[in-house]
This record gives sequence, C-alpha cells and structure tokens, in this order.
Amino acid sequence: MEVKTYFFSIDMAATGRNIARLRASHGYTVADLQKFFGFTAPQAIYKWQRGEALPSTDNLYALSCLLGVPMNEILIPTSPNEPDPESHDPSCDSVFFPTESGPPSAA
Repeated sequence: MEVKTYFFSIDMAATGRNIARLRASHGYTVADLQKFFGFTAPQAIYKWQRGEALPSTDNLYALSCLLGVPMNEILIPTSPNEPDPESHDPSCDSVFFPTESGPPSAA
C-alpha cells in the first residue's frame, strides 16, 4: 500500500468572496456582522471579504453559527498539491511509522 500525503491550504481570495456571498445571501450587512462580533470598526470584516485575512477559529465558528453553515462551507481550499518526492525526509518516517519496517510498501 502506497501512502500519499497531500497538503491543502485555504484559498484566501476565494474564501473572502464566499464570506461576502454568504453574508449577502443571508441579508446581513457588514455593519450587522460588526455588531454581531462586537468589533468597534468593520475593517476586519472587509479584510476577510477581500481575502487579506481569515477569521480566527473562534470568529469562524461564530460566523458559521450565524450563517447556519458548517465551517468547511465557508473556507475554500486550494487544490491539493502532491509533495515533491525529492523533498521527502526519510528520518520523519519513524514518527508516522514507529516500527522498524518503516512505511508500508506499494504492493
């Protein structure tokens, strides 16, 4: 069995557009979100919508509750990237495969 590791990251620009779309589709204004989060200014929300920043985990959870959607429907992942085999560090195998046989081999 071959073990493949893929790395996902968050597409900040797409996530920002998604936050703006979800906010508007639920009839909320930026000022409404500002009040909901207790922010003194709306800059953080504008930064989220422009993809310049992501909400903290706490704020993401609160936003998902307000919008009635799971957090993973707010965040937009990038495409998975398969790691470069040349960058594999075999010394890390012992962390994931503590037996001396190492990682499972492809059958």
